[in-house]
Amino acid sequence: MTISPRHRLPLVFADRCAGCNRPGPALCDSCCFSLASGRATGLADDVLAALAYEGVARRSILALKFRNHRAVARHLAGLMVDLLVRTAGADRIDLVTWAPTSAGRSQRRGYDQAELLARAVARQLRVPCRRLLYRAHGAPQAGRSREQRLAGPRFWGTAPRRCCRVLGVDDVVTTGATLRAARAELLAAGVTSVVLLAAAAAPQRADIRTDIRVGRSGAATHHLAEAS
Repeated sequence: MTISPRHRLPLVFADRCAGCNRPGPALCDSCCFSLASGRATGLADDVLAALAYEGVARRSILALKFRNHRAVARHLAGLMVDLLVRTAGADRIDLVTWAPTSAGRSQRRGYDQAELLARAVARQLRVPCRRLLYRAHGAPQAGRSREQRLAGPRFWGTAPRRCCRVLGVDDVVTTGATLRAARAELLAAGVTSVVLLAAAAAPQRADIRTDIRVGRSGAATHHLAEAS
């Protein structure tokens, strides 16, 4: 039986775009273009960041963290891998891990957004993803002052059987203290070297770019320049 247009039900989308909240896929074409064209080239010091944490990028990451938009992780991971290839070098990574969020937040959400990003990045790099870090009990970084954030959370880590070059992943960096604390623990556990990569950086630091080279000791050399 043919149904006339007048009696057809309207098309209903089960999902909404994480960037603009319009009905459709996880990220609509317009928001995908916005992310691809608005990426940052890096973050000062020794932490790479694919995007500035503002606009579509901020809304997309918030949707990933608080609205169960897990499919966004794949799109963000693609931008993170692109940046890694241009800077630190993807061929220098043997394994991917992540800086875990607090246990309370993971339990409430049912997942850890940093783990989702790490696993998506690892799939695109075609390398293993393993949990190497565990977070000590303490207050989450969100909502803390810059001075409090600089102290960073406490982790304890394990190293794989073979010492290797690890990529440490997080969703958003403000001071970089969380990822640096993660790197310090991984190096203490016996990892050869660690590259730090986030999906986005707080905008007050995303206007600085850097070329980063991480050696066997984990120390980074960098050359800073104002972004054009």
